[in-house]
Amino acid sequence: MYFDNGATTQVDPEVVKAMLPYFTKKYGNASSLHKYGREARKAIEDARTIIANYLNVKPSEVIFTSGGTESDNLAIKGVAEAHGKGHIITSSIEHHAVLNTCKHLEKKGFKITYLPVDKYGFVDLNKLRESIRKDTILVSIMHANNEIGTIEPIEEISKICRREGVLFHTDAVQSFTKVPIKGPDLISISSHKIHGPKGVGALIKKESVKIVRQNDGGNHEFGLRAGTENVPGIVGFAKAVQLSKPSHVQEMTKLRDYIIDKILKIPDSWLNGHREKRLCNNINVSFKNIEGESLLLYLDSKGIAVSTGSACSSHELKPSHVLMAIGLRPEEAHGTIRITLSRFNTKEEADTLIKEVEAGVEKLRRMSPW
Repeated sequence: MYFDNGATTQVDPEVVKAMLPYFTKKYGNASSLHKYGREARKAIEDARTIIANYLNVKPSEVIFTSGGTESDNLAIKGVAEAHGKGHIITSSIEHHAVLNTCKHLEKKGFKITYLPVDKYGFVDLNKLRESIRKDTILVSIMHANNEIGTIEPIEEISKICRREGVLFHTDAVQSFTKVPIKGPDLISISSHKIHGPKGVGALIKKESVKIVRQNDGGNHEFGLRAGTENVPGIVGFAKAVQLSKPSHVQEMTKLRDYIIDKILKIPDSWLNGHREKRLCNNINVSFKNIEGESLLLYLDSKGIAVSTGSACSSHELKPSHVLMAIGLRPEEAHGTIRITLSRFNTKEEADTLIKEVEAGVEKLRRMSPW
């Protein structure tokens, strides 16, 4: 039973079916002029149109990348290098693809402000307004947090940035197809979080926004992302977008709330992130006097996959920077698991998960030295 869909998702069989011809029959390079190349080019442009229509943007504003991390780098470094110098605002709970990009730019002389968040993970909009300076060139605030699921008010942030004449980028890797996205000048999205293949994503960039390409080579993707396009991946990405439905969000929300209500009956447990303003598939819960990693391994032994946070940080021993930012103590942060759903999870699986979480917590607390 797989409950780690915040890390990656099962590729939908319909997505695989759509991709297969582009591995074995329509395998041309999209830059070639012959029939094989034209087939590949058409597939890419059809996919670009599908994603553009979904987000209500122009096809020319969709730049295909290798995934969310590259999209974040292209957006933030691209804007920074287009300006040459300046000030960037982000939050303390961003994905490392944003935080480490900002740290890189700090070494290059850019000034970075890392906004704190409240106990739910929300950025304070007044502090954001106060942090904008004359030399501020970009605000980068994620749409929904990958660990605790909190959904930030990006429409309000967009309005603030627009009034101040500052560009706004959002990492929407976790929220894409789950929450409407409106307002930002740059949006990072990824395929493998929505039942598409790994290794493909996109940066949505308004035509008026100037960025500098980050890899030199050919003139692919409007001259902004050199390299032969991943045609099967792009086709699969678009198919995954087509297959997403509002009913999937409703079903996951219902199952999410069912699991939360049951798990929080365990003594000395609490939910991290906002109870309602959270991703439809995210459950981040802490348990007093246990190690989250031990509970993860217990569940794994029962055939159930969860995580203790972001997959990108799963091999680190230090506590989650997100959980520390919302005020948890290190020992509380270490007693946390993240359960993330997909449309393929069932209530029967959820009941088994709840039963085993209860049993695992009880067993581990009996063994605990606390």
